[in-house]
Amino acid sequence: MGDICVPASTPKKTGNGRFAYEAAGDPGKRTLVFLHGIGGAARAWRGQLDAFGDRYHTVAWDMPGYGGSAPLARVSIMTLADALQDFLRQIGSTKPILVGHSIGGMIVQQWLTQNPQGSAAVVLAQTSPAFGRADGEWQKQFIDARLGPLDRGESLASLAPKLVAELIGDDAEAAGLAVARDCMANVPEASYRASMLALLGFDLRHALKDIRVPTLLLSGSRDKNAPAPMMAKMATYIPSAEYVELDGVGHLVNLERPRAFNTAIDQFLKTIAVTA
Repeated sequence: MGDICVPASTPKKTGNGRFAYEAAGDPGKRTLVFLHGIGGAARAWRGQLDAFGDRYHTVAWDMPGYGGSAPLARVSIMTLADALQDFLRQIGSTKPILVGHSIGGMIVQQWLTQNPQGSAAVVLAQTSPAFGRADGEWQKQFIDARLGPLDRGESLASLAPKLVAELIGDDAEAAGLAVARDCMANVPEASYRASMLALLGFDLRHALKDIRVPTLLLSGSRDKNAPAPMMAKMATYIPSAEYVELDGVGHLVNLERPRAFNTAIDQFLKTIAVTA
């Protein structure tokens, strides 16, 4: 499998249409779609586009309001899931494999409630089935810790090194951390704020039992945002789900430990025999 933060080939950048995205591989093969987190961007997945591009049409979107993708008038997990469906239409993808990280995993869960047989398989990486009550004390503290510095005049560019340092676990690859800091620093502040607030009230715990496509849940033992014990419990509610915990990994697994991340996905796809 390829080396991950510096791909062997540069993915094609595409800005035509409503969504910007990066892609690699043969468009005639099954599509493997990567959805980034709140501090991410399509380019955070370049290592995965390269590593899987020999077998799949690999695609990473810029979420609405990120990179070259148009923002939404109203941002919620539901409207983002609707946007994902529009994106899949834009790229002409049917029965894709979806890999959602953090809020990207929440979007995938929401999308599955509307398209229960729409994907060949899904990977829910370092995500949660719920954020809890919009007026909950923990939720307010979580949001304030992330938006408060912006309210006090900081910028995402100045905050990026600290924010990334708080997200990672042990022995993260330096090249991946540089990508993470660059992605975080360049998220438009309005999009970052809207995405954070979109978490409030999200709760699809009741829908986990209805996920009927092959599912991999992937956690990191040092992840504080999507703790491994929570994800292990989440897996027990999804029929036939596979759960993998990566030791020492924080919240940015594909950039911290790209080889381990890619290997986990590769083994899952081989096990369920999803091919092009």
